[in-house]
Amino acid sequence: MASGQNSGDFGSRRSALRGLTVAPMLLAGSVVAKQGDRAKAEDIVPDKPTDIYFGCGCFWHVQHEFVEMEKSHLHRGGLSLTSLTGYAGGKQLGDKGKVCYHNMRQIGDYGRLGHAEVVNMNIPESSLYDFAKRYFELFVKYELPGVSIVDRADPQDKGPEYRSLLGLPGGVHSPLFPKIQEAAMDVLGDSWKLVEGKGNEPDTLLQRKVYVMDSEKFPFHRAEVYHQFHNDFQSPPYGKEYNGLKNEFLKHSLISETGCPEGMMA
Repeated sequence: MASGQNSGDFGSRRSALRGLTVAPMLLAGSVVAKQGDRAKAEDIVPDKPTDIYFGCGCFWHVQHEFVEMEKSHLHRGGLSLTSLTGYAGGKQLGDKGKVCYHNMRQIGDYGRLGHAEVVNMNIPESSLYDFAKRYFELFVKYELPGVSIVDRADPQDKGPEYRSLLGLPGGVHSPLFPKIQEAAMDVLGDSWKLVEGKGNEPDTLLQRKVYVMDSEKFPFHRAEVYHQFHNDFQSPPYGKEYNGLKNEFLKHSLISETGCPEGMMA
């Protein structure tokens, strides 16, 4: 999993962390029976898990979308869920490696450090196309006078902190990147560009662009506890069961305080 040890808060809303992932490995590939119809364990090719993060606007609603995706596609639930909020894409870290949400003490402010809001998850490589497809489906269509645009769901949040980006090991040079390209083409067509991220990029609003980060160079930094499993500000509440995951994850040490202020005014 990508490393992360902080996040901050202020000016807008959320942030979160990502923690240990308890993800059963799914089986993929062929099983060759060398003797009769009985397959040996060494003949079973496991579906390798990988960490990936996605960002497009506020991470509160993005986390909820991918929690639901983990439930429906991977049949996960409760403590086996892995989608956590955080920050990525910046070139700098704060004091003692902190990356925090906006806060009055100005400790490791993620915006000033060049990071954006993202959600990280641990999924089987065979599911990468489906999760990438769901990500690109989060870009919605707006009908404006004389023009139609497709962009993130909360365009009122402007600035580099809300830019569109995703990260996987190796970035555009990953052998998995073609799955990302295929998903983008299937959902958004060829009018959108997947661009190699170099860090500290500007906002992507109205640019039809998603930055692709090498998560080994631009790792995920888990957000504060109070940003985990949070209701979004422009949709109905997600419910007590969803919100309660924060305390359950805390109780089982799947998330913890990051050293950042736990609140914009803290």
